[in-house]
Amino acid sequence: MSAWVALLGAKGGPAIRPGSSMPTSSLARLGGRLALIDAGLGAAAGVTRQGVELTALDLIVVTHLHSDHVLELGPLIHTAWTAGLRRPLTVLGPPGLARAWEGFVASMAWDIDLRIADEGRPDLSDLVRIETLREDAAHEFGPLRLRAMRNDHPPVRDSFALRLEAEGLAVVFSGDTAPMERMADFAAGADLLVHEALLEEAVDALCARVGNGDERLRAHIMRSHTRAEDAARIAARAGVRALALNHLIPADDPAYDESHWRAAVAPHWSGPLHIARDGLRIDLGPQGAGGAAGLTTGETI
Repeated sequence: MSAWVALLGAKGGPAIRPGSSMPTSSLARLGGRLALIDAGLGAAAGVTRQGVELTALDLIVVTHLHSDHVLELGPLIHTAWTAGLRRPLTVLGPPGLARAWEGFVASMAWDIDLRIADEGRPDLSDLVRIETLREDAAHEFGPLRLRAMRNDHPPVRDSFALRLEAEGLAVVFSGDTAPMERMADFAAGADLLVHEALLEEAVDALCARVGNGDERLRAHIMRSHTRAEDAARIAARAGVRALALNHLIPADDPAYDESHWRAAVAPHWSGPLHIARDGLRIDLGPQGAGGAAGLTTGETI
């Protein structure tokens, strides 16, 4: 049974521009289950480009309610419904997610009601189960076990890192976070750590390019996110088999390419390294395989 993680959207932040990558979403296949982690803009297309039907998703997890992580949640589920979704779909996320989902359903009531009456569709609301992520519980979906840890993403309180485990494999998603000592403990021994990352030297140019914020934008980025160097240190301390830098800040500045990310990481991490790009699939190798040989560089699908 294959196990892999696909980084569907590599970009940190909600804005897209010509030539830029898409905002955050990832797809994990573990224990025969398919879990979508976050649903930024472009998530539905990203899933299908992996050769996966939207109706095949077993679980959606939203790490926090910033728009680049949740903007396409409603449209993706609605699209899955029009593509034939007929079984219940669990959506895990922070407090407030149910309200966001209910607001989407209300906004699409005309279309949903018409399709139920005119096309015989099942009631979309009956198919979606919104559950709250809890740090004090393991969420289990057959062989797939999920744990959450509150991370450090001010001013957002309800923001989480995730650890997914099944059949001897473990993948950790940092979510959006400042560097945390606890992250190394949470990720200890994982086969893959997917950690957000920024290049500090590129932040001023990014803020200038945005154009409609003030000094608070730069302050938010620097206090709420993790430099690539710090992500590398966390991976080394955690003893993970491989590190993937994701939610890249910036991901669309032509002055910075993969070599800059690798240079930032190199003094602190010598293991397998993946720099996110839209559609990058990282193979976790044979179930329970030990050592870095179980991971491959991956290809954009």
